Amino acid sequence: MSSLRYLALQELAAEEKKISHYNGKKITAMFNSNVFTGRVMREYLSDEAYKSLMSSIKSGAKIERKMADQVAAGMKAWAEERGVTHFTHWFQPLTGTTAEKHDSFFTIKGDGTAIELFDGDALIQQEPDASSFPNGGIRATFEARGYTAWDPSSPAFIMESGHGKTICIPTIFIAYNGESLDHKAPLLKSISALDKAAVDVCNYFDKNVTKVTATLGWEQEYFVIDETLANARPDLVMCGRTLIGHAPAKGQQLEDHYFGSIPDRVYAFMQDFEQESYKLGIPLRTRHNEVAPGQFECAPIFEEVNIAVDHNSLLMDVMTKVAKRHKLKVLLHEKPFAGVNGSGKHNNWSLATDTGVNLLAPGKTPRTNLMFLTFFVNAIKAVHDHADLMRASIASANNDHRLGANEAPPAIISVYIGKYLTEVLDEIEERVKGKFSEQDEVILKLDIHKQIPELLMDNTDRNRTSPFAFTGNKFEFRAVGSTANCGLPMMVLNTIMAESLKKFKVEVDALIEKGEKKEIAIMHVLRDYIAQSKKIRFEGDNYSEAWAEEAKRRGLSNFKTTPEALDAYASESSKNVFFNNGIFSKRELEARHEIMLEEYVKKVQIEARILGYIATNHILPAAINYQNVLINNVKGLKEVGLPETSYKAQLNLVTIVSGHIQNINDAVEAMIAERKKANNETDMHKRSKMYCDNIKTKFDTIRYHVDKLELIVDDKLWPLPKYRELLYLR
Repeated sequence: MSSLRYLALQELAAEEKKISHYNGKKITAMFNSNVFTGRVMREYLSDEAYKSLMSSIKSGAKIERKMADQVAAGMKAWAEERGVTHFTHWFQPLTGTTAEKHDSFFTIKGDGTAIELFDGDALIQQEPDASSFPNGGIRATFEARGYTAWDPSSPAFIMESGHGKTICIPTIFIAYNGESLDHKAPLLKSISALDKAAVDVCNYFDKNVTKVTATLGWEQEYFVIDETLANARPDLVMCGRTLIGHAPAKGQQLEDHYFGSIPDRVYAFMQDFEQESYKLGIPLRTRHNEVAPGQFECAPIFEEVNIAVDHNSLLMDVMTKVAKRHKLKVLLHEKPFAGVNGSGKHNNWSLATDTGVNLLAPGKTPRTNLMFLTFFVNAIKAVHDHADLMRASIASANNDHRLGANEAPPAIISVYIGKYLTEVLDEIEERVKGKFSEQDEVILKLDIHKQIPELLMDNTDRNRTSPFAFTGNKFEFRAVGSTANCGLPMMVLNTIMAESLKKFKVEVDALIEKGEKKEIAIMHVLRDYIAQSKKIRFEGDNYSEAWAEEAKRRGLSNFKTTPEALDAYASESSKNVFFNNGIFSKRELEARHEIMLEEYVKKVQIEARILGYIATNHILPAAINYQNVLINNVKGLKEVGLPETSYKAQLNLVTIVSGHIQNINDAVEAMIAERKKANNETDMHKRSKMYCDNIKTKFDTIRYHVDKLELIVDDKLWPLPKYRELLYLR
């Protein structure tokens, strides 16, 4: 009764439930209170500095050193009034988390005078160690220099942690020679590439458009469990997911958790992290129970994609920290529990012009409808041409457990657009072989606006099995994993869209030069794109075996594991799309591929070590103890002269337990042997395949026998918290 499991259960029973609430505060009163917003800038900066900074934010213009000093002084004055003593460059290296190195404003002058100082140099650039972060060979250990550089387009914010406050300055992270080592730098490049390509196409329809912004609204799914119970599970502590555990009798089959009443303790936690998020300018709007027991979701209002990515990364940090105050643990892993739904991060992506138009929303006139169709069809064409790259952008050891598991889209990338728009595109495609002339009014004057009610109704009941679905005025990339940095899939989506739009403009201009009217030329190219990309569109059940067979006939890829999915980064088409749009150099792209493969290997390696440890140090001793209890029982019954038929059940249990013990031992030894072989392989691609095919496959065998023992071994002897406790006790 003194196992970690029982101690955790006792502590949970004695836990005082802390309730948090808004105390009558309006969200608007809290929102952005810890953010260096435009309104705050206006107050703390001179007109000259304010205009310079606004120009940089809007157009990317370079900030002069004199102006940077003024911005830094204003930022410091604002921060110090709020009790801030330190500053940090906040960045997103390729570790999957955020990073920060704190420096104080405090310094000493040459004459020994102590002062508080924060100048333009400190604002614009810092020099953290580059070699200790994943770099794919770009930086050697003895070449540690790397730089963080200020991103003025994402506002600085004050992070409160314990009794301290630090002003965080969002930055990119690059190597000494300028090669990117983070998620933000390539995302910003993709935003710029998409902006230019989209503006060029928009000008066919509206010369007033000078800027197009990609927008993102993410939906973050997560699990919440008791911290004490989580700490009694080595797999949750080290891997973020349970490597063993038999499914409880009641899981999610009654569908009673989805949108149900939020448990009080979780509700208090939600209110707490929401308030912290509002202070940081994260515009959270939605919260609710998700499908699996213990699973929840939150979602914000749409934002410009760069800021939305920063806010999602920040939110995951905030949630994790705030949960500790409530003695809870947030599990962001894509599949923390077998047998119930895992967690994703749906990325709702659209495009907005500086004239206030959503380019993925049907308009009110033939001209705006044609503009909508142009961007809508180009998005489908982009996904068709680079489906493998889209799959690679959401590939991870974590997400492999979730994709295609009847809870998330499969590994086959397809696009869902709904019945009505399918009919619209089919109507256009029918004219591919026919003559299309200026007199043909049917297509040029498609009055989609009159059909808006039908369009919205068709897309409200959207296909939740599709990895990339059109949902009325945006595309929803549903296959993104819950722990993922949104910057990677959004960077890929921006880049392939930019590439598609650039090619589209070249083809349209070529037809115009041949004498075609602009609208006719546009429709010529659109109907070709519709025909060329038709195989990527699918309106049915993406979970079905029939779709897997149909997708194969269509020639669509089905990469079920991360190592094979990541090969897309090495393909010529992927290289070209990144090189053509200035996102990566050859060396940067090769480094990314290497880093992702290495991350996969490390995650599976850690899980293999923890699984072996749990099996041999927790499960086998408990099973042997129970086996000894049975043996002693049999001995006692035999000694008192009872016939063997009276203890046949005990003898049978001894045999069953012994079999599971032996099978676990053999599987663990085989897994260790395979791990040693893989670790001797120097080629990272081959090593990742070995971990995937030869080591990870042993997990299921070990788990099967452990989970069978969980059903047999005396509950008092079982050392680890069970699913029924983790998922239902709060």
